[in-house]
Amino acid sequence: MFYLPYQPIHKEPWNKGKLIGQKPPLKLNEIWGIRIRLQLLNKQRELALFNLAIDSKLRACDLVRLRVQDIQNGGSVASRTMIIQKKTQLTVQFELTNQTRISIENWIRAASLETHNYLFPSRSSHLSTRQYARLVTNWIGSIGLDSSVYGTHTLRRTKASLIYKRTQNLRAIQILLGHSKLESTVRYLGIEVDDALEMAEQTEV
Repeated sequence: MFYLPYQPIHKEPWNKGKLIGQKPPLKLNEIWGIRIRLQLLNKQRELALFNLAIDSKLRACDLVRLRVQDIQNGGSVASRTMIIQKKTQLTVQFELTNQTRISIENWIRAASLETHNYLFPSRSSHLSTRQYARLVTNWIGSIGLDSSVYGTHTLRRTKASLIYKRTQNLRAIQILLGHSKLESTVRYLGIEVDDALEMAEQTEV
């Protein structure tokens, strides 16, 4: 019997042409750059999603699965709420600032959403993580940043990073991000590197 020689199938690596690693958080001026553009373009859904992503610090998989009832209390958007994370099955609480609540309420009203509806619905279910990632890419590109450097975790890290820089309270950040281990928070924020660079910048020789 004649056998053909084995020829392995060549598959391109999934990360070819992509920058892999921690995604940097946004700076305050970059947050407002995106926010103002969405306001001027009257993109109510995207503005609500962007503001909620920043405030909630949720993973993409949890953010897109939110229902109206998850963030409402007595018919209005709550200032604080709590969900169970898909990845860890641990509860995490997050706050919603006034401007975030207003943008969400405007979106709920414009889309005529009911309490049982997904907050960001699609034709079949809810906004997918891939669709969300594409929106993030567009937001980043709209203010002139390299979208290949940023991602959905950029929005998750942004407020946590700002709070850490103001307070240096790792335990608080661990709670806000819903991490089960403090070491995960340290790695996620890249604190050791940031602190070392900051100290170096402040040291003149």
